[in-house]
Amino acid sequence: MNKLMPALFVGHGSPLIAIEKNEFVDEWKKIAASIPKPKAILCISAHWETHGSAVNNNEKPKTIHDFGGFPRALYEIEYAAEGDTKLASEIAKDIEEIMLSSEWGIDHGAWTVLMHMYPEADIPVLQLSINHDKPAQYHYDLAKKLSYLREQGVLILGSGNIVHNLQLVKWTDDNYAELSYLWANEFNEQVKNLIQENNHQALIDYKKIGNDETENIKPIPTPEHYIPLLYILGVKNENDAISFYNDKIVMGSLSMICIKIGE
Repeated sequence: MNKLMPALFVGHGSPLIAIEKNEFVDEWKKIAASIPKPKAILCISAHWETHGSAVNNNEKPKTIHDFGGFPRALYEIEYAAEGDTKLASEIAKDIEEIMLSSEWGIDHGAWTVLMHMYPEADIPVLQLSINHDKPAQYHYDLAKKLSYLREQGVLILGSGNIVHNLQLVKWTDDNYAELSYLWANEFNEQVKNLIQENNHQALIDYKKIGNDETENIKPIPTPEHYIPLLYILGVKNENDAISFYNDKIVMGSLSMICIKIGE
């Protein structure tokens, strides 16, 4: 049996992280250096939601600048990784829930991270969309069907934020200031503890994970930034090690935590 490729969940934060040098970027680089070079990367980004599950099937996926109001330098970045149409076709053939799509490319949930981890852009990149119509259990179960890709040297990368409440972000001159709310810290810790306990069902039922401050404050008002975590949990084997990096809340209500599954 081939050694399994680790799987990663990355808290990607603001798009500005693409052009910044900080401790979070440094950790991403260290993680990339610590694992085997992937044969391909399958990224589940918070920023591609569809009706139905889709994998992009482009030979040369475009760099998508899916944000507004940021410095020109961000819009000039091109992450010129190749796609892998053969692998995309195999995934769609193997898993009936997944269809092929040529409409997407590599969005900022993927490239702002990958440009630091793999700056040469010499690894094929696919993205798997988040089926907006399905509950959390669907995504976890779909990940189980994708877990065989780890045996093939494919890095499965979830990109989102465990705590992601933009309405309550504390804007400062420092985009990564540690100004966390108590409820944000509590939710982050509860999720981390459940991951360490391998209590995946509680993490799937994330709406029941409580915080003491008020029912009106939601660490994740919409699920798209949390769902990528379920894909990483779904591909985890019982004996896989769990490692945490970048375990900080920034701007009050964004968790930058990064989770590695496997050695």
